[in-house]
Amino acid sequence: MARILVVDDEVGIRELLSEILYDEGHTVELAENAAQARAARLRSRPDLVLLDIWMPDTDGVSLLKEWGSQGLLDMPVIMMSGHATIDTAVEATRIGAMDFLEKPITLQRLLKTIATGLARGRAAQTAPVTTPAPALSPAMPSEPDRMPVVSAAAPVSRPLPVAEPAPAQSGRLGTIALDQPLREARDEFERIYFEYHLARENNSMTRVSERTGLERTHLYRKLKQLGIESARKRNA
Repeated sequence: MARILVVDDEVGIRELLSEILYDEGHTVELAENAAQARAARLRSRPDLVLLDIWMPDTDGVSLLKEWGSQGLLDMPVIMMSGHATIDTAVEATRIGAMDFLEKPITLQRLLKTIATGLARGRAAQTAPVTTPAPALSPAMPSEPDRMPVVSAAAPVSRPLPVAEPAPAQSGRLGTIALDQPLREARDEFERIYFEYHLARENNSMTRVSERTGLERTHLYRKLKQLGIESARKRNA
């Protein structure tokens, strides 16, 4: 995936964007001001930058100009702001920003803009290479395609399923005890439910959101409430 630099002075915005991008498989570096963003850019070139416009030390547009004048604006930059005017957005685009996102940013718009930016960045880094066409060898008759042969297998004896006691008799539904308060039993069920879907979808929050019908923001809150972390965070 990609290495993305997030520059924003609001800790809540940084944490939310970091969680979303991390769960999408990206490597995320955070900066809370222009000074940290400069240092991060000098250490290595990110594949894409999410840059807030209004910051306390140096605003995002000024930082964008600075990178451009120093020859460091060789990666896609997406500007973000909740208070910028149209003129500011146009100015940032003229300087070299790829796009502008207005806060609050919808998840669909965020992911789509990032995907477009990364695609443009890869295209700019990849120069077309012309290679000579390989010499053609004389055509040889090919062996006709063969359909796979399916043979009838001998019937396999299978053990009969063992009947399990009904929940009303055992007092349990799987690993969930039924003699506890409803809220606790429900939390246990939801924990098992979401852990199942996370494992099934290889911890892709986008696919889990689609499978469960839960909007991504609500999904993050629910997993945090249940104490569930994705495999990427557990292995970090």
